[in-house]
Amino acid sequence: MPEYALQAVGLTRSYGAVRAVDGVSFALPKGGSLGIVGESGSGKTTTARIVVGLEQADAGEVLVGGARRASAVRGRARRLARAREVQMVFQDPLQSLDPRTSVESVLRETLGLHFPGRDHTPRVRELLDQVGLGPRAADARPGGLSGGQRQRVAIARALAVEPAVLVLDEAVAALDVSVQAQILNLLADIREQTAVGYLFITHDLGAVRCVTDDVIVMRQGRVVEAGSTSEVLGSPRHPYTRLLMDSVPRPGWDPARIAEARRTL
Repeated sequence: MPEYALQAVGLTRSYGAVRAVDGVSFALPKGGSLGIVGESGSGKTTTARIVVGLEQADAGEVLVGGARRASAVRGRARRLARAREVQMVFQDPLQSLDPRTSVESVLRETLGLHFPGRDHTPRVRELLDQVGLGPRAADARPGGLSGGQRQRVAIARALAVEPAVLVLDEAVAALDVSVQAQILNLLADIREQTAVGYLFITHDLGAVRCVTDDVIVMRQGRVVEAGSTSEVLGSPRHPYTRLLMDSVPRPGWDPARIAEARRTL
């Protein structure tokens, strides 16, 4: 049996009459990378928020390293230990970075919170190097950095606590295409260097091909197809997966035909 960094078993979440997540299950091996794809409203972000602990499932459970991840814990030490299990990188790092705080201070604050009483200078330098930021970036504030640099800071902060799983929620969606490629290459390099597993949430099938081993396809809160990334995107079986593939613009692309196929589905 493979050793899993993360497992989701029968996750369900409703908002009134709307079932945003409906019996979702998946497993992420240690050091693996699993993509969750689907259109807006498919339930992929709600699933990610449940995994991290920002949302509470109505039913089902999340396991990290085989141990059940409690929806809530008491005590500062236990809350910090739970936070170290799974970290999240959001689409817009400006929403999660203090505009008044330098990059070095951001990292020192995180390290000091989780690992008090240590000299964090070597680790700060290591993290900056790991995400491809030079020493000059240490004194910069978020407003003085490019979008790609800010996302590197967000990734460094998430890695600082040495999580078992990194949840990347549309982490490259707001970046220019060339910068997207740099961040995707960075994520691939980090995976080779560490044992961290990725849960990669996106609507971008090209990004999924670059950084994931396996993928699940969600529609209306349910998993409609799952398997290795090469198999699912190379020979999709479900009509919805085929529709997602056909919706990617390319030479000869007919938006009217895609719209009709969407209505039919």
